[in-house]
Amino acid sequence: MFTFSSLDLPIIVAPMAGGPSTPELVAAVADVGGTGFVPAGYLDATAMTDKIRATRKLTDRPFGVNLFVPNDDEVDGTALDAYRATLQPVADRFGVELPQHRHDDEDFAAKIAALQRDPVAFVSFTFGLPDRSVIEPLQSAAIAVGATVTSLDEARAAAAVGYDFLVVQGPEAGGHRGTHHASTTPDDTPLLPLLAQVVAEIDLPVIAAGGLIEAPAIADALSLADAVQLGTAYLLATEAGTSAIHRAALQDQRFTETVTTRCFTGRPARALRNTFTTEFTDAPAAYPAVHQITQPLRKAAAAAGDAHYVHLWAGTGWRATVSAPAADITKALWARVAPLVSAD
Repeated sequence: MFTFSSLDLPIIVAPMAGGPSTPELVAAVADVGGTGFVPAGYLDATAMTDKIRATRKLTDRPFGVNLFVPNDDEVDGTALDAYRATLQPVADRFGVELPQHRHDDEDFAAKIAALQRDPVAFVSFTFGLPDRSVIEPLQSAAIAVGATVTSLDEARAAAAVGYDFLVVQGPEAGGHRGTHHASTTPDDTPLLPLLAQVVAEIDLPVIAAGGLIEAPAIADALSLADAVQLGTAYLLATEAGTSAIHRAALQDQRFTETVTTRCFTGRPARALRNTFTTEFTDAPAAYPAVHQITQPLRKAAAAAGDAHYVHLWAGTGWRATVSAPAADITKALWARVAPLVSAD
């Protein structure tokens, strides 16, 4: 079974679903000694399999897959209707209809079955904690199985189920916070203290995630964790599938800070502050319902080149992102981190 200690470089491309984490990005980092997650969020089983095959054509190095766990929280229809009404004037401006929400498990069972038939090196879960009936068949296929955790309590729960490793995600992370329930108020313990809590109590390999871009912070995380998971650091990579409007915003000095908001999807997520995050602060804790409702509006805004009504995911250190091939980003970053790790 794969172990992260076997990596030449303890650097992992985060599973940035929806476009940024491409097979090309994962392969480029894997080929210089790191690895990455192919994101299966928002994909059905066929699309996930296609992404895995595309990655394998580009590298013979090990890589993993990340899956979103289907949401089982109850949806407050009245709150959703109220939020839809709040959004309607903007939707009218962009000429789009805001849909009703629908159940969507993203082909979860079929994706698990596909991974059993054709295993990757490791799999992680985000937005929930599947039980042994889900993870043991994967482990029987020699897949290392991990859980995304955002608090010590979630880490304890994952250890009790029998996961092989933990992705410990701090509040500095860009994009969604991987709480096990959409309604959970995220733990605001910073990444390093959270890592210290987890490793002091739980004897499992740990991947540190959350706002890690600068070398000193990465070295500090590696003093506690087996590897680091980087997302925002690769958003401007040549191989990343980051949209043009997102790339431009990350380099636009008019965007000055990040905020954590439910306004785009119903789950807490960190993004650059824009008009959407400022105007729509009353989104209910309903995922993927809010995501489904706002999706047409966000697509229309992106097509119109309006960065103030799209989700501009970014971690707290987004100003340090650079535009370059992923291999160059990785090697340059490790050249700064390695002396700090050795000094420890």
